[in-house]
Amino acid sequence: MLEEFASGQALDHARTAIESASQVIECAARRLADLSVVDGKISVEKLDEHQVLAYELAHGAAAVEGSKVMLNYGRHGTMEAQIAVAFIADALWDLGTRVHGRSAVWGSSLSDLSPATEFIERFRSPEFLSDLGNATSSVGTGPNHLDEEFELVAETFRRFGDDKVRPHAEHVHRTNGDVPESILEALAEVGGFGLSVPEEFGGFATGGESDYMGMVVSTEELSRSSLGIGGSLITRPEILTRAVVAGGTQAQKETWLPRVASGELLAGIMVTEPDFGSDVAGVKVAATAVDGGYVINGVKTWCTFAGRATLLLVLARTNPDRSLGHRGLSCFLVEKPQADGHHFAFTQDSGGKLEGRAIDTIGYRGMHSYEVAFDNWFVPNENLIGEEAGLGRGFYLQMAGFENGRLQTAARAVGLMQAAFEAALSYSQERNVFGHSVFDYQLSKTKLARMAALIQAGRQFSYAVAKLMANGEGTLEASMVKAYVCRAAEWVTREAMQLHGGMGYAEEFPVSRYFVDARVLSIFEGADETLCLRVIARRLAENALAAK
Repeated sequence: MLEEFASGQALDHARTAIESASQVIECAARRLADLSVVDGKISVEKLDEHQVLAYELAHGAAAVEGSKVMLNYGRHGTMEAQIAVAFIADALWDLGTRVHGRSAVWGSSLSDLSPATEFIERFRSPEFLSDLGNATSSVGTGPNHLDEEFELVAETFRRFGDDKVRPHAEHVHRTNGDVPESILEALAEVGGFGLSVPEEFGGFATGGESDYMGMVVSTEELSRSSLGIGGSLITRPEILTRAVVAGGTQAQKETWLPRVASGELLAGIMVTEPDFGSDVAGVKVAATAVDGGYVINGVKTWCTFAGRATLLLVLARTNPDRSLGHRGLSCFLVEKPQADGHHFAFTQDSGGKLEGRAIDTIGYRGMHSYEVAFDNWFVPNENLIGEEAGLGRGFYLQMAGFENGRLQTAARAVGLMQAAFEAALSYSQERNVFGHSVFDYQLSKTKLARMAALIQAGRQFSYAVAKLMANGEGTLEASMVKAYVCRAAEWVTREAMQLHGGMGYAEEFPVSRYFVDARVLSIFEGADETLCLRVIARRLAENALAAK
């Protein structure tokens, strides 16, 4: 079998299989477009009448896009090719399960995937996966093929995570405690909060590909040590920074960005509201103009790190005309005092009040997500991002950060999966059952092989999207990688927990933390359904319509 990998024959078969899958995706996109077009444009209302097709199409398209990335990865060597075909076969099999029984909905049938059938059977076989699972004991999830510069970034943040974050991760999770100040101080010292801040403002961003790749690599390594008190620490400054860079005045950049980069100001993001989650256009929190600035009123929810944060990015409605939707929104930078624990309440001399309470969650603990009430909280004019020119641009500025936040969330998922895989591999090799190690069994090896393939695919897909975004592209792909990899993280962490047997359910092993942490990934930074229906499927339908 190794000969077909050395000769490239296996990858040639993979390419043919992917081509047939791509045609199925294109056919489904055209069908969705035909079903959803009104007056020459894709209608969201009509699209919503076909949500099942739209949702399945989005995930299927993401799997095929990831397969194309892994096809390129497989050309690096024999081991890489084996990992690649294992992922591709699994991804195309999954696409087949979506089409089977819904041919009328998709406009395709399993026969349209027949060029992939032999490939899928060969590389989803227990024998092939078991052999690949054997290899994981020495190669893990496979070579990453990073440039020397980013290998250094990975090594730096891996060591930081192991030394500074991992020792606190279990305690914070079990006690629902706060992020230790020692981690925040140490991360500031290594420049973790300034990865997206331009060099001229005290950060490390140069405006090129390295900015996006550096963020992906560092996020993965921090998340490997802990999702809650590691990888997520640099997400909020990333979102806030990109909003300020995209729309802030020169004075605002000079005022805020150096303090974010140094860690003097820790960032929080406030977008979601109790009645409006991913439907940002429905935001009701109002910022009303008064002498010298604005007063903010209303309630925000799921504001992660809002207690400890000292600078908030707040999306608010500055135009009371609700018919304007997202065009009536603006972004504000709101300073607040530091607060520890699960509750805070502050007042201004003018009478404004700001109060927040932490929402208890099953995982992703440490940073705490708050519901926060604004009561005539005053914000000066100079804190409106873009000042007068920023009125009505809040949605676009917020999205400037959120698009990269989706890519970053995929990297967080990869880091979490890597930690789960390492724990599962180690435990399965040490634990004996019925006279053999858990690792020695065929089922264990096939699970580990599939886990390794999913992790490397998520990693390489994230790298590819980072390169696209550095060139001003990749908005659709960022949503795809987020949707696909975050779903994969649920399976990987579940199987890692399962390989621990009963001890996986015990709180003394971190794998149970990985499992509950993974569940949040498909919810925040764009819920899975919203991304699939309103971003991925809609764009695929629009592209199909434009291609006619």
